[in-house]
Amino acid sequence: MNFQRGRSREEPEINLIPMIDVLLVILIFMMVTTSYAKFSELQINLPQAGAASASTKVNLINVAVDASEHYAINARGVSYTGVDALATALKEAAGDQTDPTIVINADAKAPHQSVINVMEAARRAGYGRITFTTQNQSK
Repeated sequence: MNFQRGRSREEPEINLIPMIDVLLVILIFMMVTTSYAKFSELQINLPQAGAASASTKVNLINVAVDASEHYAINARGVSYTGVDALATALKEAAGDQTDPTIVINADAKAPHQSVINVMEAARRAGYGRITFTTQNQSK
């Protein structure tokens, strides 16, 4: 018994236009309110290579630090009594060199403070060029 025989049944339809309008409004809202924060970056001045720099003499002072906090400057053992004494030893090793490069050879198990001591001694001695040596991992 179908009492609604004369009425035809309407098919439900999904209207996509309002949904697209809502999505566009959300997209515009997200684009307007998003802030693009610039992360802090390191300011690095990279060295420049040239043919003239190869002929200049490189002033190096090698500072070695082992795991038990023993120091050696240019393969000569130095007893550590403080940062000032280490700075004096660096000045003696430099001699008449104006701005030598301090090369720190630290053992992998050397305490972090011992490397910082060498860097602080170099700063107190007036030497700003410090580099570290590493070795490739053996396979």
